Amino acid sequence: MTDQTVSGFAVRTDLAYDLDNHMWVDVRESGHARIGMDALGLETSGTLAQLAFSTDDEFVRGEPFGTLEAEKFVGPLIAPLSGRTVAVNGAVSADPGLVERDPYGAGWFVEIEPTNLDEELPFLIRDEADILERFERKVRQYRIEGVLAE
Repeated sequence: MTDQTVSGFAVRTDLAYDLDNHMWVDVRESGHARIGMDALGLETSGTLAQLAFSTDDEFVRGEPFGTLEAEKFVGPLIAPLSGRTVAVNGAVSADPGLVERDPYGAGWFVEIEPTNLDEELPFLIRDEADILERFERKVRQYRIEGVLAE
């Protein structure tokens, strides 16, 4: 695990990211992939009130796989990869604050068996330097837009 901090936000550079939707992906040795939300997405959403995940066994990259209700945002969670659900983290449904306390660990959302990993993984940001630079750029953008305070 490689932890970094970018403008005050925790980032794990050993994960893959869909920064447009603030999702991270951890491709595990089993070939399954865990999906969760990055710290910047959590900050811009505000305090989480509720998380709900689709009951469909399969979902498609770019489409909703669940919903998030928070202080500043209510809306869909967008899948960074296509796959079949193998596990849902019931602990975060019962206690959404777990995601805020440990976004890259116990706060994961779902685990999937990817169905198009080789085709879809290149759409995610995986290089450490690229991850750090793009997070920094996103933080600057959000500060200019007033989404984040200085």
